[in-house]
Amino acid sequence: MGTLAEEARALMAATANVAEEKVSQARKRLAAALERGKELCGQVREKAVQGAKAADQAVHEHPYQAICVAFGVGALIGYLAGRRCTCRRD
Repeated sequence: MGTLAEEARALMAATANVAEEKVSQARKRLAAALERGKELCGQVREKAVQGAKAADQAVHEHPYQAICVAFGVGALIGYLAGRRCTCRRD
């Protein structure tokens, strides 16, 4: 996402001296899209941080349940992966 934003800014800088109507409109749309993308990225980052904090709090409040859930999920994934591998040998 960062690379795309940098490339878009470089394109806007390269076309800064072009005075055509279509280029000007395209630059405005691109600037608006970059701003929306920046806001969306910030919102996603904020939600991810909130989710991580909530998960951390839940694990600290219920450590043994978290260990059991992690073990159960790992065992299920291991079982399914092992089953899939044995099916391919036949």
